Amino acid sequence: MRVLLKASMDTEKANEAIRNGTLGKLIEETAEQIKPEAAYFTTDNGARTAFLVFDLDDSSLLPSISEPLFQNLGAKITYAPVMNMEDVQKGLSRLR
Repeated sequence: MRVLLKASMDTEKANEAIRNGTLGKLIEETAEQIKPEAAYFTTDNGARTAFLVFDLDDSSLLPSISEPLFQNLGAKITYAPVMNMEDVQKGLSRLR
């Protein structure tokens, strides 16, 4: 299932990760693990935030994806199922 991972980082913990050089490595390791089809980085509600869209094959992977972000960045994390245009069109065709 295609999902959107939103990770909003605690400012102080993210600042420390930038200072000690671990923020880039953590983002890279997360990307290697989930292989996102899209990754965007911005601010949301005043916090550094990552939006990653990826295919989640097994929900048992959620702890191994989430825990490094929780522990190292104090991140607030949400997951949501998402669709691309092709998925929406396929779903809508089933309504007819």
